[in-house]
Order: sequence, then structure tokens, then C-alpha cells
Amino acid sequence: MSIADNLKQVLTELPQGVRLVAVSKFHPNEAIEEAYQAGQRIFGESKVQEMTAKYESLPKDIEWHFIGHLQTNKIKYMIPYVAMIHGIDTYKLLEEVNKQAAKANRIVNCLLQIHVAREETKFGFTPEECKEMLAAGAWKELSHIRLCGLMGMASNTDNTEQIDSEFRLLDRLFQEIKTTWFADSTHFRELSMGMSHDYHQAIAAGSTMVRVGSKIFGERNYNN
Repeated sequence: MSIADNLKQVLTELPQGVRLVAVSKFHPNEAIEEAYQAGQRIFGESKVQEMTAKYESLPKDIEWHFIGHLQTNKIKYMIPYVAMIHGIDTYKLLEEVNKQAAKANRIVNCLLQIHVAREETKFGFTPEECKEMLAAGAWKELSHIRLCGLMGMASNTDNTEQIDSEFRLLDRLFQEIKTTWFADSTHFRELSMGMSHDYHQAIAAGSTMVRVGSKIFGERNYNN
């Protein structure tokens, strides 16, 4: 099946209110262009340099989401154009995004990354760390970032009960944080969870944004 066919198949499976981030990292411009021609506008990248090169050469109405682990020294390169940063996993990172966004005279949408998986390789605040950071309140002074919700990844396992339980934990945390700190916010509404292998479970648990790559573009070629 073509990329366009794969994309349409995934989109038919998404209920209203759930948006698709097509994960295009390590895929060439031609693959993104095919998805673009089929109507997709939100693409996810995990390397700042690669995303910036694609931004410069592809249509300007593409909404670029950064979904990788972010290094402080790379933030300034994507701030002029990035639509949303999914992986804010420390307060220091939030401060740096705010600082660079102020220089570019932009307000940048951010998601707080929560670590719920049972793998050490995943990044993120623990639920307690996230609540402590929000309770401290210093983030309210950061006028060039906009907190739009949470992001998280379930464990990479075949145990569907474990995946369900991790997604439900994320959803409960999202509801608690929204009620406690963002009850009056119209922006804090995104729960980004679910990838090619588990997005159906993520949607059932309350996801508003799924990050799907290989199911649309096929397996990645890391040698490019």
C-alpha cells in the first residue's frame, strides 16, 4: 500500500477529537510530500537539524512537532518555526524554551513529558515531580511558553494490561493537573500518547493526539 493509502487507513481509525502526528523522522522529503498531498499537515521529528532542513525545503503550512529528547543547545534553531514541543522533561528545558522564544518574539506550545513506562531509557518527569514543579508556580512567569498538556510513552511490551494501566495512569494525571492548575485554560487540552503499535489502546484511555510513523511510512532507514 502507498503512504497515502496507509495514512487514510490510520485516519479512518481515529475518533473525532483525536489528531494525528505523522512521525516522519528519518524519512525523506518525498515521503512527507506524499502524505502532505494526501492532506496530512502535522509531522513529528526527533532531531532538530533534520527537522530544520525539512522545514526549509517543504511547504510552509506544515505544522512541525518536535517529539524527540531535546538538548538545550539545539532549542534556538527550531524556535522560529516549531508548532509544538512534546518532550519537555525538566523545568530547566522549559526555561530555555521560554528564553529562546522571547528572543524570537513567539509563544511556543509545550507538552510536559511524563515517565510512566517501566524502562529506564525513557525520559520524563515522574507524576510527583511534575506536580511539585507545577505547585512551585515559577512556570507562571514564563510568558513565552504555553503549556498545552502532557505526553507519555507506555512500556515497550506485549503485555496489553500493563500498557492499558500506564495509559490510564497518564490520563488520570492529566485530569488531575487540568483540574488543579489549568481549570480556566482553553489551551491545556492535549494528551499525546500512543504510537504505531499501541495507539488504539491510547485512544481508549483518553489520548487526544497519536504519534504514528511506521504504520504510515513503513520501517525507517537509519542509514540515510
